[in-house]
Amino acid sequence: MDAEITLTLDGERRTVTVDTRTTLLDAMRERLGVISPKKGCDHGQCGACTVLLDGRRHLTCLALAVSYDGAEVVTASGLAGDDLHPVQQAFLDHDGYQCGYCTPGQVCSAVGVLDEVRQGHPSHVTEDLDTDPELTDDEVRERMSGNLCRCGAYAGILAAVHQAAQETAGHSA
Repeated sequence: MDAEITLTLDGERRTVTVDTRTTLLDAMRERLGVISPKKGCDHGQCGACTVLLDGRRHLTCLALAVSYDGAEVVTASGLAGDDLHPVQQAFLDHDGYQCGYCTPGQVCSAVGVLDEVRQGHPSHVTEDLDTDPELTDDEVRERMSGNLCRCGAYAGILAAVHQAAQETAGHSA
């Protein structure tokens, strides 16, 4: 059974007809030609397909496209304007990528992490739930733990998230 859905994808309104069993990742990559989110494990375990969905980071390989009709989707490609997004620039500054396959998902997740911290959302390692979380190394590692990098660029990613946090303090995604 097919269904027509409309997404605002990287700021552009796009309509597509999909089989109701199509994932959001497959709809973007195979039907709309948006290849920034990567198909990694296809089981929600690697984070390569992470995008910002209605402002929150989300795995698209586990999301049925029809469930998100009308949603706003921002991929790593859609984060940049005339200049790179501060998170993208920080990844470059700290060599937060190696082969680059996981980078779009890592970047989207980092943007989501910084927004979650700014909004005061605690993580599993937040010690004091009565105050806003502090962006410690443990907080960044815990919050980014759903995004795997097989090249092992984690030290650069950690430094990039801290740099971006300083540069975007007071701003949302």
